[in-house]
Amino acid sequence: MVNTRRSKIRKTRNQNTPTTVVEDSDQQSTQSGSLIGSNDDLSTEILIRLPVTSILRFKSVSKHWLSLLTQKHFTQRYDNLSKSPGFFASNKYVPFDVENPNTPPFRSLDPYFDPSGFDILQSCNGLLLCSPDLGPKGHIAAPKYYVFNPTTKQLATIPPLLGGLKVHKTIRFMGLAYHQTDCPHYKLVCIRFLECFGEFLELFQLQTYSSDTGKWKISVESFHAIKPAFFYQGVYWNGAVFWGPYYQNYLYFKLDVEQLQTLPLPVGLPSSQIIAMYFGESRGHLHLIVRNKYQDYSLHWNVYEMLSDHSGWFVKYQLQLDELPGAFPEVVSGYGYCDLHVIDVVRGEEEENTFLVLRTPEKFIKYNVHDKSYKQIFSFSTYSYMDSSMFHRYIETLSSF
Repeated sequence: MVNTRRSKIRKTRNQNTPTTVVEDSDQQSTQSGSLIGSNDDLSTEILIRLPVTSILRFKSVSKHWLSLLTQKHFTQRYDNLSKSPGFFASNKYVPFDVENPNTPPFRSLDPYFDPSGFDILQSCNGLLLCSPDLGPKGHIAAPKYYVFNPTTKQLATIPPLLGGLKVHKTIRFMGLAYHQTDCPHYKLVCIRFLECFGEFLELFQLQTYSSDTGKWKISVESFHAIKPAFFYQGVYWNGAVFWGPYYQNYLYFKLDVEQLQTLPLPVGLPSSQIIAMYFGESRGHLHLIVRNKYQDYSLHWNVYEMLSDHSGWFVKYQLQLDELPGAFPEVVSGYGYCDLHVIDVVRGEEEENTFLVLRTPEKFIKYNVHDKSYKQIFSFSTYSYMDSSMFHRYIETLSSF
């Protein structure tokens, strides 16, 4: 027994890594792990750099980590660094990077809503405003609205407007306003039609809902808009909800003072000559792309950015996309016009990573505005009509309601 024990000891000592060193190394690793785990500041610096799927898993490690990962200080810092890895085309998720596709923390949004189906109405800084499908023909019911965080799976049901089904039939717009810092309690903005006012005007009312109070209130008793009035693709940016200049009424609503203001157009572009191709926000910048209605075939576009004081626009990017029809022949239709649509303008964490998402009748294309590179990120098996209101960016956010 003694000889055997000595033999084992000698054998261990002849190894390149002595037992004492291994034990010391393990002890040091354990002490380092304990040090990191007990130091919230150090843990935070490490955790904010991890993928969102890891953060969601780590919430179940301990009560302490759950508390750390749900604190407002941590979620705001994480959200400031979070990315937009893809978008929803209708209810289908499409990643921006086809070579290294992000794995979102969901397979489908269907399990979270009515099995009869649902529509995404708007995406706003990581939250989705959704509504179930209207149901079978002849079915009469007031529409329901939900605010959903697809990252954390939180779902909130919005209480109905006062007035019942009669009031719901008058809704012309329902939109979401949310930002982790300047609007942490999300709000809904609703525009209701009241009546026609003379030959050329319509009368509307504006109501707002706050998740802080859980109640609807009338913010603007009534306002006029030129017939026919459409409030299309509302976008929250810099403390206000903006409606794209798709029709004759150019407006935005400032939430803090609850006032409607006039949305300016880019200098030198008469409203009677422009058609808005894109209107949206990315990383704190509001963008607009318009074309001259008398130049249907031009692939030379200006991407405008709004000044922070809402007073006007400046040209941020000048694009010349003449090479795209050669790579994607379907861009030029059989009737000779350009069939290319802007789905999104996505600002990169670094400026050189800014890109556009474009749609042809057959494909989605990612186009870098700086190096002019482009690649296909999705192909349709068959032609499918998709209105611009069916595309919604996915942004990772850990913020809770």
